[in-house]
Amino acid sequence: MAKYKRILLKLSGESLMGAQGYGIDTQRLNEYAAQIKQIADMGVQIGIVIGGGNIFRGLSGASKGFDRYKGDQMGMLATVINSMALCSALESIGQPARVLTAIRMEPIGEFYSKPKAIEALNRGEVVIMSGGTGNPYFTTDTGSSLRGIEIEADVMLKGTRVDGIYTADPEKDPTATKFDTITYDEIYNRGLKVMDLTATTMCKENKLPIIVFNMDKPGNLVKVLSGENIGTLVTI
Repeated sequence: MAKYKRILLKLSGESLMGAQGYGIDTQRLNEYAAQIKQIADMGVQIGIVIGGGNIFRGLSGASKGFDRYKGDQMGMLATVINSMALCSALESIGQPARVLTAIRMEPIGEFYSKPKAIEALNRGEVVIMSGGTGNPYFTTDTGSSLRGIEIEADVMLKGTRVDGIYTADPEKDPTATKFDTITYDEIYNRGLKVMDLTATTMCKENKLPIIVFNMDKPGNLVKVLSGENIGTLVTI
Protein backbone atom coordinates (compact mmCIF):
# COMPACT_ATOMS: atom_id res chain seq x y z
CA MET A 1 0.00 0.00 0.00
CA ALA A 2 1.51 3.34 -1.05
CA LYS A 3 1.95 6.02 1.61
CA TYR A 4 1.06 8.81 -0.85
CA LYS A 5 -1.73 8.90 -3.43
CA ARG A 6 -0.37 11.66 -5.67
CA ILE A 7 3.24 12.83 -5.91
CA LEU A 8 5.37 15.36 -7.72
CA LEU A 9 8.69 13.74 -8.64
CA LYS A 10 11.52 16.17 -9.37
CA LEU A 11 14.34 14.59 -11.35
CA SER A 12 17.78 16.03 -11.96
CA GLY A 13 18.82 16.57 -15.55
CA GLU A 14 22.45 15.95 -14.56
CA SER A 15 21.51 12.49 -13.25
CA LEU A 16 20.28 11.53 -16.71
CA MET A 17 23.90 11.80 -17.92
CA GLY A 18 24.69 8.62 -16.01
CA ALA A 19 28.23 7.34 -16.43
CA GLN A 20 28.78 8.98 -19.81
CA GLY A 21 28.97 12.51 -18.37
CA TYR A 22 26.83 14.25 -20.98
CA GLY A 23 23.45 14.04 -22.72
CA ILE A 24 21.08 11.18 -21.91
CA ASP A 25 22.38 7.81 -20.72
CA THR A 26 19.80 5.28 -21.94
CA GLN A 27 20.60 2.85 -19.11
CA ARG A 28 19.89 5.52 -16.47
CA LEU A 29 16.78 6.64 -18.39
CA ASN A 30 15.43 3.08 -18.51
CA GLU A 31 16.19 2.56 -14.80
CA TYR A 32 14.17 5.68 -14.00
CA ALA A 33 11.29 4.53 -16.21
CA ALA A 34 11.21 1.10 -14.55
CA GLN A 35 11.13 2.64 -11.05
CA ILE A 36 8.35 5.03 -12.04
CA LYS A 37 6.26 2.23 -13.53
CA GLN A 38 6.67 0.25 -10.31
CA ILE A 39 5.00 2.94 -8.24
CA ALA A 40 2.38 3.60 -10.93
CA ASP A 41 1.46 -0.10 -10.62
CA MET A 42 0.95 0.56 -6.89
CA GLY A 43 -1.80 3.03 -7.82
CA VAL A 44 0.24 6.19 -7.23
CA GLN A 45 -0.59 9.20 -9.41
CA ILE A 46 2.68 10.67 -10.69
CA GLY A 47 3.53 14.15 -11.91
CA ILE A 48 7.15 14.69 -12.98
CA VAL A 49 9.37 17.71 -13.56
CA ILE A 50 12.87 17.13 -15.01
CA GLY A 51 15.74 19.59 -15.08
CA GLY A 52 17.79 20.25 -18.22
CA GLY A 53 21.32 20.53 -16.83
CA ASN A 54 22.58 17.54 -18.81
CA ILE A 55 21.96 19.56 -21.99
CA PHE A 56 21.98 23.25 -21.09
CA ARG A 57 21.54 25.29 -17.92
CA GLY A 58 20.54 28.92 -18.36
CA LEU A 59 22.38 30.20 -15.29
CA SER A 60 25.62 28.50 -16.34
CA GLY A 61 25.21 29.87 -19.84
CA ALA A 62 24.82 33.40 -18.46
CA SER A 63 28.15 33.06 -16.65
CA LYS A 64 29.77 32.24 -20.01
CA GLY A 65 28.38 35.24 -21.84
CA PHE A 66 24.90 34.09 -22.93
CA ASP A 67 22.07 36.53 -22.46
CA ARG A 68 20.26 35.27 -19.32
CA TYR A 69 16.82 35.60 -20.90
CA LYS A 70 17.79 33.54 -23.96
CA GLY A 71 19.87 31.16 -21.86
CA ASP A 72 16.88 30.36 -19.65
CA GLN A 73 14.74 29.77 -22.73
CA MET A 74 17.38 27.33 -24.01
CA GLY A 75 17.26 25.60 -20.62
CA MET A 76 13.47 25.29 -20.90
CA LEU A 77 13.87 23.58 -24.26
CA ALA A 78 16.42 21.20 -22.71
CA THR A 79 13.79 20.10 -20.17
CA VAL A 80 11.39 19.34 -23.02
CA ILE A 81 13.97 17.07 -24.68
CA ASN A 82 14.49 15.18 -21.41
CA SER A 83 10.74 14.95 -20.86
CA MET A 84 10.18 13.49 -24.32
CA ALA A 85 12.93 10.93 -23.70
CA LEU A 86 11.36 9.81 -20.40
CA CYS A 87 7.89 9.70 -21.94
CA SER A 88 9.19 7.46 -24.70
CA ALA A 89 10.97 5.18 -22.19
CA LEU A 90 7.78 4.85 -20.12
CA GLU A 91 5.59 4.10 -23.13
CA SER A 92 8.06 1.45 -24.32
CA ILE A 93 7.43 -0.56 -21.12
CA GLY A 94 3.67 -0.15 -21.25
CA GLN A 95 3.19 2.84 -18.95
CA PRO A 96 0.88 5.54 -20.40
CA ALA A 97 2.52 8.97 -20.19
CA ARG A 98 2.21 12.41 -21.71
CA VAL A 99 4.29 15.57 -21.96
CA LEU A 100 2.74 18.93 -21.11
CA THR A 101 4.73 22.07 -21.90
CA ALA A 102 4.71 25.46 -20.20
CA ILE A 103 5.20 27.09 -23.62
CA ARG A 104 3.05 26.27 -26.63
CA MET A 105 4.86 23.88 -28.93
CA GLU A 106 2.25 21.49 -30.28
CA PRO A 107 2.61 18.78 -31.55
CA ILE A 108 5.76 18.19 -29.45
CA GLY A 109 3.69 18.44 -26.28
CA GLU A 110 0.31 19.69 -25.14
CA PHE A 111 0.10 23.11 -23.53
CA TYR A 112 0.01 22.73 -19.74
CA SER A 113 -3.08 23.46 -17.67
CA LYS A 114 -4.03 22.19 -14.23
CA PRO A 115 -7.35 20.60 -15.36
CA LYS A 116 -5.59 18.77 -18.20
CA ALA A 117 -2.90 17.47 -15.83
CA ILE A 118 -5.43 16.33 -13.21
CA GLU A 119 -7.56 14.54 -15.81
CA ALA A 120 -4.54 12.64 -17.09
CA LEU A 121 -3.42 11.72 -13.56
CA ASN A 122 -6.87 10.38 -12.77
CA ARG A 123 -6.68 8.21 -15.91
CA GLY A 124 -3.46 6.63 -14.61
CA GLU A 125 -1.11 8.46 -16.96
CA VAL A 126 2.28 9.72 -15.81
CA VAL A 127 2.24 13.45 -16.48
CA ILE A 128 5.61 14.99 -17.35
CA MET A 129 5.46 18.78 -17.04
CA SER A 130 8.24 20.44 -19.01
CA GLY A 131 9.44 23.93 -19.84
CA GLY A 132 9.83 25.04 -16.22
CA THR A 133 7.37 27.79 -15.36
CA GLY A 134 7.50 29.12 -18.92
CA ASN A 135 9.37 32.20 -17.69
CA PRO A 136 13.05 33.10 -17.45
CA TYR A 137 14.77 33.71 -14.10
CA PHE A 138 13.01 30.70 -12.51
CA THR A 139 14.64 27.32 -11.94
CA THR A 140 13.11 23.90 -12.48
CA ASP A 141 13.07 23.60 -8.67
CA THR A 142 10.60 26.48 -8.66
CA GLY A 143 8.77 24.86 -11.57
CA SER A 144 8.44 21.62 -9.62
CA SER A 145 7.20 23.44 -6.50
CA LEU A 146 4.62 25.30 -8.59
CA ARG A 147 3.40 22.18 -10.39
CA GLY A 148 3.35 20.15 -7.17
CA ILE A 149 1.11 22.75 -5.55
CA GLU A 150 -1.09 23.06 -8.64
CA ILE A 151 -1.74 19.33 -9.02
CA GLU A 152 -2.39 19.10 -5.25
CA ALA A 153 0.37 16.56 -4.68
CA ASP A 154 0.68 14.99 -1.24
CA VAL A 155 4.47 15.34 -1.33
CA MET A 156 7.34 16.46 -3.54
CA LEU A 157 9.99 13.79 -4.01
CA LYS A 158 13.30 15.33 -5.02
CA GLY A 159 15.40 12.60 -6.60
CA THR A 160 19.12 13.40 -6.43
CA ARG A 161 22.42 11.52 -6.49
CA VAL A 162 22.86 11.79 -2.69
CA ASP A 163 20.74 10.05 -0.07
CA GLY A 164 19.34 13.13 1.67
CA ILE A 165 20.19 16.52 3.10
CA TYR A 166 23.50 16.91 4.93
CA THR A 167 25.09 19.58 7.11
CA ALA A 168 27.47 20.18 4.16
CA ASP A 169 28.08 18.73 0.72
CA PRO A 170 28.92 15.06 1.46
CA GLU A 171 30.81 14.82 -1.82
CA LYS A 172 33.21 17.53 -0.60
CA ASP A 173 33.11 17.22 3.19
CA PRO A 174 33.55 13.68 4.62
CA THR A 175 32.50 14.93 8.09
CA ALA A 176 29.03 16.02 6.86
CA THR A 177 26.14 14.39 8.72
CA LYS A 178 22.71 13.55 7.34
CA PHE A 179 19.37 14.88 8.58
CA ASP A 180 16.45 12.45 8.88
CA THR A 181 14.08 15.43 9.14
CA ILE A 182 14.61 19.17 8.86
CA THR A 183 12.38 22.25 8.75
CA TYR A 184 12.21 24.81 5.97
CA ASP A 185 13.44 27.48 8.38
CA GLU A 186 16.46 25.40 9.35
CA ILE A 187 17.36 25.07 5.68
CA TYR A 188 17.27 28.89 5.43
CA ASN A 189 19.21 29.45 8.63
CA ARG A 190 21.93 26.95 7.77
CA GLY A 191 22.18 28.16 4.16
CA LEU A 192 21.76 24.64 2.80
CA LYS A 193 21.57 24.28 -0.97
CA VAL A 194 18.54 21.98 -1.14
CA MET A 195 16.51 24.03 -3.63
CA ASP A 196 16.52 27.70 -4.51
CA LEU A 197 14.85 29.97 -1.97
CA THR A 198 11.83 30.71 -4.17
CA ALA A 199 11.03 27.00 -4.49
CA THR A 200 11.55 26.32 -0.78
CA THR A 201 9.39 29.30 0.22
CA MET A 202 6.56 28.15 -2.06
CA CYS A 203 6.60 24.69 -0.48
CA LYS A 204 6.64 26.15 3.02
CA GLU A 205 3.79 28.60 2.40
CA ASN A 206 1.64 25.91 0.77
CA LYS A 207 2.56 23.18 3.27
CA LEU A 208 3.97 20.85 0.62
CA PRO A 209 6.42 18.44 2.31
CA ILE A 210 9.60 17.45 0.48
CA ILE A 211 11.54 14.20 0.63
CA VAL A 212 15.10 14.34 -0.72
CA PHE A 213 16.47 10.90 -1.61
CA ASN A 214 18.89 9.07 -3.89
CA MET A 215 16.99 8.31 -7.09
CA ASP A 216 20.05 6.78 -8.74
CA LYS A 217 19.82 3.68 -6.51
CA PRO A 218 17.23 1.34 -8.08
CA GLY A 219 14.44 0.46 -5.68
CA ASN A 220 14.63 3.64 -3.62
CA LEU A 221 11.54 5.19 -5.17
CA VAL A 222 9.40 2.20 -4.18
CA LYS A 223 10.91 2.32 -0.67
CA VAL A 224 9.92 5.97 -0.26
CA LEU A 225 6.37 5.27 -1.44
CA SER A 226 6.17 2.26 0.87
CA GLY A 227 6.95 4.51 3.84
CA GLU A 228 10.52 3.38 4.51
CA ASN A 229 12.64 5.94 6.33
CA ILE A 230 15.18 6.79 3.64
CA GLY A 231 16.27 10.23 2.54
CA THR A 232 15.40 13.43 4.41
CA LEU A 233 11.92 14.77 5.09
CA VAL A 234 11.45 18.56 4.97
CA THR A 235 8.43 19.91 6.84
CA ILE A 236 7.29 23.04 8.68
